[in-house]
Amino acid sequence: MKKYLSLIAISIISIGTLHAQTNAPEWKEQKQFHSLMSRSFHPAEEGKFAPLKQNIDSLTIVAKAWYASSIPSNFKPKETKENLEILIKKCSVLNKAIKDNKPDADLKKLITDAHDTFHTIVGECKIND
Repeated sequence: MKKYLSLIAISIISIGTLHAQTNAPEWKEQKQFHSLMSRSFHPAEEGKFAPLKQNIDSLTIVAKAWYASSIPSNFKPKETKENLEILIKKCSVLNKAIKDNKPDADLKKLITDAHDTFHTIVGECKIND
């Protein structure tokens, strides 16, 4: 009987954990930024900067929209806001560098820094489930 009750308790806990994970709030603005970042960063990693140069204005605008949006409950509010501010600054610096025709090596470093900040937000700023 004890084994049976333990099995039931483990099942209930597992279902509750799965339910909490599948009901995590969706953050539309995060997904929009990620989509643009992926289309810009990954080609730049391979030395193809045209997508980054084409997307930079949109990347900056979407970063600002992400900052202005409501932070879901599964993110740390203070850390998330701070890192979103950093992300906007990095996107703005990258935007200026592109407009100033900086060398591709500079652009690669700047987009990598912005990409790392993105991962900080979706990783370290998220509350562990």
